[in-house]
Amino acid sequence: MATTITVKNNGSIRVEGDFQLLDGAGNAFDLQGKTAISLCRCGESANKPFCDGAHKNCGFTSEVSATA
Repeated sequence: MATTITVKNNGSIRVEGDFQLLDGAGNAFDLQGKTAISLCRCGESANKPFCDGAHKNCGFTSEVSATA
């Protein structure tokens, strides 16, 4: 299954498909077989690098559009 990464306006980065998530030292996160995760963009998540919805309460805004 191909990996799809979607940057959500005013929200998280959604990663779906076959992927591996590594920390800065190259260690893999235990995703327990998950094929979809959301990553924090606002910096306020209590469970970084994963999104916990904190962006909804901290005033985070970011509109993203693909460019050619």
